[in-house]
Amino acid sequence: MVCLVARSGRELQRYNSKGGRQLWGECIPYRYKQNIDGNSSNELEVLVVSSQKGTQALMFPKGGWEVDESIEEAACRESLEEAGVIGVVEVLI
Repeated sequence: MVCLVARSGRELQRYNSKGGRQLWGECIPYRYKQNIDGNSSNELEVLVVSSQKGTQALMFPKGGWEVDESIEEAACRESLEEAGVIGVVEVLI
């Protein structure tokens, strides 16, 4: 078992140059659904997490993009911190 400690603090957070809004790393974790025989189908399963704000909303994993990481690294880190999943970034949108 691995224990992961989430990053904290704002000193490494990235902000845009217009209005100082925080920049985010976000991802849409998915996988291809498996058939009963174990083969992959062309149907997707999408992973969402519950909001921590008590609204019972579901959302994709996201969080602050920090100055010492790429946007892909931020998205991967947030997926691991918030959902416990590891994946590969395929496309930036």
